[in-house]
Amino acid sequence: MALDKKRKETDGEKYEDMRSLNQDLTFAATGQFFKTENVPFGLNQQKTLRLQTADGIYTNLGFLLSDQCVHTIKLAVFEGIEKEVFKDRREFSGSLLKQLEDAYTFLDMYNHNHGEVKGLYREDRRDYPEEALREALLNALVHRDYAFSSSTLISIFEDRIEFVSVGGLLKGISLDDIMLGLSAPRNINLANVFYRLRLIEAYGTGIQKIFRSYAHCAKIPKLQTSGNAFKITLPNRNTANYYAHINSPSLTVNEEKVIYLFDRQEEIVRKDVETALDVSQAMAVRILRSLTDKQTIRPVGGGKKTKYVKADSSMSPRLKQ
Repeated sequence: MALDKKRKETDGEKYEDMRSLNQDLTFAATGQFFKTENVPFGLNQQKTLRLQTADGIYTNLGFLLSDQCVHTIKLAVFEGIEKEVFKDRREFSGSLLKQLEDAYTFLDMYNHNHGEVKGLYREDRRDYPEEALREALLNALVHRDYAFSSSTLISIFEDRIEFVSVGGLLKGISLDDIMLGLSAPRNINLANVFYRLRLIEAYGTGIQKIFRSYAHCAKIPKLQTSGNAFKITLPNRNTANYYAHINSPSLTVNEEKVIYLFDRQEEIVRKDVETALDVSQAMAVRILRSLTDKQTIRPVGGGKKTKYVKADSSMSPRLKQ
């Protein structure tokens, strides 16, 4: 456990409000960012934004936006869909604003464009909606727990990009709350800085923007959380093989809708099917039995407590949802 985490548990203060252990800070990158956005960044603004206290003491928020910030973003590019063969890797440090810019530039480089001819016209589509990449990256930076020293991790695969940030959801907040637009920022002062710079529009809209950008896609983003981490997975829209099981002609429309449920959770129960499809208990049972017969899903357990997982699931330990 990091020293700042111990201090946080001892005095109950929020990390970003606490006194920075490093008071020899500079703000070359952040100052340039504010200048580009035509937002003042003088001594008074630093105090108003809580980078400094009224007595001129730098806070941890000031540390996060300084050139001396030690929290980093680690990015890795893998060949295929497993973490086996590295193609590229980077680590960005310094002001969080500089990390944001550097990381997005790196992600944009791997956001390939694919074209498809439809009739007389060519239609281009990038692997990932730019808005989804931007919002996932902003979420990872604004909402992570900086009392821990671990890096923010971004992994790029052939079929997806995963964003993992330290710190689970705040107490009392669930994934369903997040999907409804509820927001309880862990770092409210940092979020305010990003708001002043017009990087975020309003609290609680980022996740909804991500899902809206995938509104007409076969695969949708996936959210996972544990007590100490939050993960957003963005599927590659142009990886045809990745969607093969969704477009299988052997599945009915209702069966495809059941498969979609596994985009958000690794196991389902009969009640999930009834609710998602608005069907009776008997119909839900028939759909699940048909998918089981087609070896698309498999049951775990028995009786009223029966759960279902995808047939290719190994039931390995996972992030709790």
